[in-house]
Amino acid sequence: MTDTTPRPVVVYGTGAIGGVIAAQLRLGGFGVTAVARGDHLRAIRADGLKLVTQAGEHTVSLPAAANAGEVDWSTQPVVILAVKSHQTAAALDDLAAHAPADTAVLAAQNGVANEMAILRRFANVYGVTVMLPAAHLEPGVVVQQSHPLAGILDLGRYPCGTDAVADDVAAMLRASQFLSEVREDIMAWKHRKLIMNLGNGVTAVFRPGPAADELAAWARAEAEDVLAAAGIPVVPADQDGRRRGSFLAGRVRDDVHGSTWQSVARGHTKVETDYFNGEIALQARLIGRSAPVNEYLQGVTADHARHARPPRSLDAAEALSHLAARSDAPVACSAPSTTDRRRRV
Repeated sequence: MTDTTPRPVVVYGTGAIGGVIAAQLRLGGFGVTAVARGDHLRAIRADGLKLVTQAGEHTVSLPAAANAGEVDWSTQPVVILAVKSHQTAAALDDLAAHAPADTAVLAAQNGVANEMAILRRFANVYGVTVMLPAAHLEPGVVVQQSHPLAGILDLGRYPCGTDAVADDVAAMLRASQFLSEVREDIMAWKHRKLIMNLGNGVTAVFRPGPAADELAAWARAEAEDVLAAAGIPVVPADQDGRRRGSFLAGRVRDDVHGSTWQSVARGHTKVETDYFNGEIALQARLIGRSAPVNEYLQGVTADHARHARPPRSLDAAEALSHLAARSDAPVACSAPSTTDRRRRV
């Protein structure tokens, strides 16, 4: 740490990811305030936050707020924003109304659009690459699907660089059962994670099997091509694999899948695929191309959630046949320079 007093932390959004982070930081001896809502908030206030791991259960007592207006900002806490990407705008409205303008905000979120959205409201923004298998399916309970290591949370200043805040937060995370390194090129790492998340919609709405695996592989291959054509830096897959190693092991529940599956299983009518597959569709369109596989997955997953259909109920073989029959011609345009595009992403 750069001084003798650890920085207090506000974890804004204490579902699967935020809940594990908040619980482990608190167990590590750090001051944490959780921002939650609804039945989850009431359960945390009444009985604490239950953290379930392969080693057993811990009940963690910590202050819980319904919104940023209930947080004590006089202690100058850092904020770990852990809501889903489609919830970021509402969270930022709340934070901007109450948090000091120089508050450090760390985007512990999947996708790559959150950091820019935060930067419009706050000057000190940090990206966090979230490698943290976790689940949240009932109020007051989060399941840590990795043990003894809780996860890998590498971070860096956005759009690039490092500073003392990044060093401090990484040290706190390392003292709380996480691996955490400070990286100057954090968005290149987050774009690699984005490519991995392109299969979330497949896992959520299609029956598992070889056809579903192939559909996810198509989406990732298309994304590799689009991001390379757009000049967007992406950490190589083998480098990412070395970072993950064999650390993320020790599942508690094999019947629970990724975050998009959890949203569909809980009956949520909105999912994050606009910021996963939709990000690839956006980047393709910006350079006059199309991304038919990711466009399709973006639409079908959103429609599935909107109509509250059962998870994992679609036939991936039919999706592959549909996509194979498509003919998507790119629209010619004058693409922005690589420098301008990197500034935007």
